Amino acid sequence: MENLRVCFFKLVYGLLFLLIACHNSIPENTFSKENLIPWSIVGFDVKERTPEERIEMIQNLGYKQYGYGHRVRHIPSMAKEWKLAQEKGIEIHNVWLYINLDKDKPAFLRNQNEAVFKNLKETKLHTEIWVGMDPKYFTNISENESLESATEMIRYLSKRAQDLGCKIALYNHGGWYGDPENQLKIIHSIPDQEIGVVFNFHHAHDALEVYSQNIKKLLPYLWCVNLNGMKADGPKIMTIGKGSLEKKMIQELTHLGYTGPWGILGHVKSGDPEIILEENYQGLQQLFKN
Repeated sequence: MENLRVCFFKLVYGLLFLLIACHNSIPENTFSKENLIPWSIVGFDVKERTPEERIEMIQNLGYKQYGYGHRVRHIPSMAKEWKLAQEKGIEIHNVWLYINLDKDKPAFLRNQNEAVFKNLKETKLHTEIWVGMDPKYFTNISENESLESATEMIRYLSKRAQDLGCKIALYNHGGWYGDPENQLKIIHSIPDQEIGVVFNFHHAHDALEVYSQNIKKLLPYLWCVNLNGMKADGPKIMTIGKGSLEKKMIQELTHLGYTGPWGILGHVKSGDPEIILEENYQGLQQLFKN
């Protein structure tokens, strides 16, 4: 009888251990380089790499894709870089579009934003367009005016993108437009368009207390999650693995069934994205090592 009791407890503890292990585990290859998108590596490059040098960097690091988050100074070489990436078998997973509703209107975008559509057409690049909006526009207008203005612009951008074989994703970049609840309102206001969401950890510090609720609501529309080290009191940008919250935040996503893609930042002002990407990659691997 004593032996049976010992065997029973061993079985119970074994099952509990297995359940805990499964609960904390991350599916294999979740954070392989095939499932990671280097992001913020163009506009925040202290070395100001040329298109050739940037693609060589991506290849040397072992990635097959990256996101093109440019600044105005990169527009002259934009099409060249996209064509070169296509020739080298590197996917431009997404391109950046930053809208200022004081200056950009449907059918009347600023030259710097028109250039993105012009180059997409020229290169025949079919990709996601990640749309951020300047928060200042929304500070002094009503909720209804905010929703109407943002929805009108996203509808216009989505139709233009669709004509080019591209898709629009809403990018949480702070302010009214970056609030998940408002992003969902925009999406639901345009049911005839396929619109996704890019969720950025580094732009989510102001809503950590409602993070769990937000990602559950956003899950059906999540096209990418950009990772970052996270602490309740900041800083905004931190190496993955150096924070106290990012592991739990990532686990919540995987437990909901989100499998990627994941963005990995090269985003530090006056930093070298080659170094920053590798530090973030290594931190991510350490965070979920077996």
